Amino acid sequence: MIKHIVMWKLREHAEGADKTVNAEKMLGLLENLEEIIPAVRNSEIGTNVPSPQTTHDIVLNLEFRTLADLEAYQQHPEHQKTAEFIKKVTVDRVAVDYIV
Repeated sequence: MIKHIVMWKLREHAEGADKTVNAEKMLGLLENLEEIIPAVRNSEIGTNVPSPQTTHDIVLNLEFRTLADLEAYQQHPEHQKTAEFIKKVTVDRVAVDYIV
């Protein structure tokens, strides 16, 4: 199994909306990917509980059976469309992929 974990820090304002509105839109887009892209085996998506140590706002934790499934997910047109929006509303992204 392959785990794909990504965290993003959102801009305070982007695309005509504030951070809260963009976070909600981003969560909806990410949740939709599991339903649309068959390669996704399992997903967890959430927002960070605010604290003084908060460094990122949203986390995505996906599971895939194989590296080929992860690649299919990343190449899928709906993933690409979602990524375009995310790039516009975030200032930082960190990711890790690992085998379980």
